[in-house]
Amino acid sequence: MIPPTIPDLIARASGHPFLGEHLAMGTGVHSEYAMAEFDGIQLGSAYEPIFDISVHSLAQSLSSGPECVDQFGDELGFQAVTQRLDGEPFDLFDPFDRIADDQELVALDRMSRALHAINFFGTQRHGLLFLRVHERLLKSVKYDHGRHFSSVLVSFGLNPSRVVIELPAAAVAHKTFLGYLTRSYQRYGFKVAGNLSNAGQILSVSDTARLDFIKMDAAVALRESMVKPLVGYASRLRIPLIFNRVVDGPQFDALQQYDVRFVQGPLFNAHYHDRAA
Repeated sequence: MIPPTIPDLIARASGHPFLGEHLAMGTGVHSEYAMAEFDGIQLGSAYEPIFDISVHSLAQSLSSGPECVDQFGDELGFQAVTQRLDGEPFDLFDPFDRIADDQELVALDRMSRALHAINFFGTQRHGLLFLRVHERLLKSVKYDHGRHFSSVLVSFGLNPSRVVIELPAAAVAHKTFLGYLTRSYQRYGFKVAGNLSNAGQILSVSDTARLDFIKMDAAVALRESMVKPLVGYASRLRIPLIFNRVVDGPQFDALQQYDVRFVQGPLFNAHYHDRAA
């Protein structure tokens, strides 16, 4: 079966009652990618790589340096990031926070995830697609979390099992809610990652909330001397642990002392050029 291209997926989205109004092919330098228009702003996709640095030796990793990250790490996947196409700075969560109406928030969140999925799958990227979900959307949708997005992906001919729904730390902090969300998204074919705001939150993760991935801010974990305990606890849970927001070489070197496997952050983004517009 020939995988769908971005134009193919945009054509399929055109029949969707909401997505068809907001998604289209870009123009000019962005003409090869899908774009979304919301409240007069044109939005596009970028992708932050998540690297598996265990595939090569520590000595090679350190000698190569982060500027050669593509030579010593394999991509586990990519986290989608929303960008303004006019070049103005854009914080993913600010537009959501300015929206008072919950239904409008749900619409924007769903539109963004569909946009990123189209640009990701339509360019035949490999690995997993990590998609953030806003905390307020989790509260606005009362049940069957993941049902709508799964149906959209299936209608596009895409496989939900390659998508990782990334839950905010506020959801991870509530063990019962975390368990419900995780089971619901997994029931509709997705994988689920949970962000930790602090190392202690990992205690909320258990067999009742069987996450597929855990994510932790590298700077926070290093500052609190919690990298080794986190790696050990995640290993006992048998859940892959991703240290994100790695900003410089010293942080990267420090993480490697503790058998960290997955990393993500600005340090690697600056040297990773294969992005969607």
